[in-house]
Amino acid sequence: MFSKGQKVVCINDEFPPMAKLLFTHLPKKDSVYTVRGVYIGRGNYTRAGSGKKDGEIGVLLEEIVNPRDPALKQGLDGELGFNSERFAPVESDQDTEVSEYEEKAEDFVLLPS
Repeated sequence: MFSKGQKVVCINDEFPPMAKLLFTHLPKKDSVYTVRGVYIGRGNYTRAGSGKKDGEIGVLLEEIVNPRDPALKQGLDGELGFNSERFAPVESDQDTEVSEYEEKAEDFVLLPS
């Protein structure tokens, strides 16, 4: 699961034709984005298909803002987001530094004094 502020990379930018009609902007494969929000999705763009894949985890991205979700009831506000399975976490420099440190630490042998 992703968290707000986390960097992710798009690994799947193959969208169905309906998405291209509803979304103003779509993520591009291999591009890096920042998670703006995480929510439980309904798995489909339209009211007719809503709920077919309940439980998907959706993400909103800092770099992409889309229009209001047309499948929401009148008076409710929410933006069209993306299935989190389209993204993978980006390994940060800090993660790399920690793993390099751990590898070096394994080479040390502690001797009694």
